[in-house]
Amino acid sequence: MLIMLSWEQLIKECTNCRRCDLAITRTNIVIGRGSQNAPMMLIGEGPGEQEDLQGLPFVGPAGRLLDLLLNALMISQDDYYIANIVKCRPPGNREPTDDEAEKCLPFLREQVRLVRPSIIVCLGGTAAKYIIDRSARITQIRGQWIERKGFWIMPTFHPAALLRDDSKKVLMWEDFKKVREKLREIKKATG
Repeated sequence: MLIMLSWEQLIKECTNCRRCDLAITRTNIVIGRGSQNAPMMLIGEGPGEQEDLQGLPFVGPAGRLLDLLLNALMISQDDYYIANIVKCRPPGNREPTDDEAEKCLPFLREQVRLVRPSIIVCLGGTAAKYIIDRSARITQIRGQWIERKGFWIMPTFHPAALLRDDSKKVLMWEDFKKVREKLREIKKATG
């Protein structure tokens, strides 16, 4: 269990991690990107091919779509930090196993502790499963605020799902409009 790491220590721990077999096949560890003091944290499943190559989350096609969405809603880069459940790419972009996720979740918990967001957006079913509830189904809970342990949690689709199914775009847009409003409320209350 990780306890009270600094950003530098967290990066070192992640870089040296060999807790699961994903470390064998990774090109780069993918820790996060964005403001380390952001009021909102976006959490996805795990790195894809481009993320593994560049060492940054959400830089492939799904990430570009997410950036377009955030920009269209005028959500500033200072307002979010992006991370994943696992820090290494699962082969073939498969979903992480429970064992892989469990071994990586302490790193994510440290990221949440260090960023201290008020809002957590679960991007897709895998994030919802490990952040909200193991039985969570994204199609049933997306777009609904869940308040837990001092966090406002919004489950929504993973941007990659929108690349496969255009019908989800309007729903994700509506979810992120709720996120933008909550972000404004929080900034106004703390500002």
